Amino acid sequence: MKKQLLALAITAIATSGAFAQATDTLAKIKDSGKISLGVRDSSALSFTLGNGKYVGFHTEMAERIVDDLNKATGKTLAITYTPVTSQNRIPLVQNGTVDLECGSTTNNMARQKDVAFAVTTYMEEVRIATKANSGITGIKDLNGKTVATTTGTTSVQTLRRNERSNGIDFKEVMGKDHADSFLLLESGRADAFVMDGSMLAANSSKSKNPADFKIVGEVLSVEPIACMIRKDDPAFKTAVDNSIKRQIADGSLAKLYDKWFMQPIPPANVKIGLPMSDATKAAWANPNDKPMEAFNSK
Repeated sequence: MKKQLLALAITAIATSGAFAQATDTLAKIKDSGKISLGVRDSSALSFTLGNGKYVGFHTEMAERIVDDLNKATGKTLAITYTPVTSQNRIPLVQNGTVDLECGSTTNNMARQKDVAFAVTTYMEEVRIATKANSGITGIKDLNGKTVATTTGTTSVQTLRRNERSNGIDFKEVMGKDHADSFLLLESGRADAFVMDGSMLAANSSKSKNPADFKIVGEVLSVEPIACMIRKDDPAFKTAVDNSIKRQIADGSLAKLYDKWFMQPIPPANVKIGLPMSDATKAAWANPNDKPMEAFNSK
């Protein structure tokens, strides 16, 4: 019996130690000499060029965060780029597969129960994309239409909330990722695509005929986009927040924004042409990690 109790005690100590290590990301990356960045395949803020190459506003910002973490840990951390989807991004952060997810995740109260967020780096406006000749000009024109959005995103809830409040009825179709959702619109299987404005602009600009698409109507939701980290890891959150605040203060984040939203970008060398919004400027002027409910509490 005593041996069994001793074994249980040893197991409990080992487990608690492993848990502490798992929630101390600075210690984890320092010991391993590497860090896993969560990236996206087809977001406006993070996307792939193929062959394991990931780029974009948030991806490059995350790489600069790693530069600052190198100084904090005294190591030159090797970066592993881990592609995530809207469905698996939170579990991969929770289980330690991803240390820092800088894709296109909205900070909301529901997600804050499972993960923590760094300070907001982009204020997103959910809009409607449609064919230029569709005649659709706003949410009420979607009555009786087929509307696409992406599985696992906050735009799903936004779409349904606006459907109820406007007394309209439409058919939902779900893409597995943003590129898939845009293809539903491009191919005519959907009349509209409701999603973050930056993603709508990026996918339209990368299409075969960008002039065939337009972003229309009212802003359906305002959402703070931020990097995700594990909960209950204050030292790592502070390190990430401090790096982002440094990039804001020295002007380097604004230069990144200009590079990825106002200049021609790969792979097609086209320009998204999305000037920084007043909401994003305000978020940078007073860095915070408020959830989207703080901005949509009408």
